Amino acid sequence: VQLQACGGGLVQAGGSLRLSCAASGSIFSINSMGWYRQAPGKQRELVAAITSGGSTQYADLVKGRFTISRDNAKNTVYLQMNSLKVEDTAVYYCYADILSASISRVWWGQGTQVTVSS
Repeated sequence: VQLQACGGGLVQAGGSLRLSCAASGSIFSINSMGWYRQAPGKQRELVAAITSGGSTQYADLVKGRFTISRDNAKNTVYLQMNSLKVEDTAVYYCYADILSASISRVWWGQGTQVTVSS
């Protein structure tokens, strides 16, 4: 199983970016998917998560600005980030709770850098 994330980059404050993360490999089903981020010198924190049924969860700092969605047919999760702030600068990591054969575990993407300039 692999998770491939893309969509990061450099954007000015107030701008938007869309991250995507596709899971591939031997996948029977995917439960929750989501995004964490880690800024320099800080702990990794949950940004947003979405269940297989579409229920969502957001960190308070991103509510109203970020939207998480997923395409179950493509095993892909998205994070639409609007009204970006300098403090959103971080490496963003996607994850997926995947059932493969008889094993269920969380897989992580490689991380994608998001830099918001003032």
